[in-house]
Amino acid sequence: MIERTLAILKPDCVRKKLTGEVIARIEKAGFKILGMKKIKLTKETASGFYAVHKGKPFYDGLVEFMSSGPCIPIALEKENAVADYRTLIGATDPKDAAPGTIRKLFADNKSENIVHGSDSPENGKIEIGYYFSKKEIIELD
Repeated sequence: MIERTLAILKPDCVRKKLTGEVIARIEKAGFKILGMKKIKLTKETASGFYAVHKGKPFYDGLVEFMSSGPCIPIALEKENAVADYRTLIGATDPKDAAPGTIRKLFADNKSENIVHGSDSPENGKIEIGYYFSKKEIIELD
């Protein structure tokens, strides 16, 4: 089933100049890029996006990190996009990530782990809508 998922190349990815490498890996894995832009999140925007985690021990640090520098949200589409993207990026903690995954290769730690990925097709739609208007999504054949 064709699904959509949101990828975010996080501030550490941008800071390390890994964006081209990560995007190339995403495209090589068969994902279509429907929308992409470079933005700098405010603390308010980051806290709104991660509101589901409010009250958890890592929440404040996550908001601080995600608003610390530019990031690149990317709307992706593919058959089984959510599961395939999560396989491509690996476990949240790079120590637990499979060899060859984006986080295993490039992430420094669980907090600064290079990329975000939606955890379900439903959340993929919601998350894409958080960063992109309908007119910013390019429908591809």
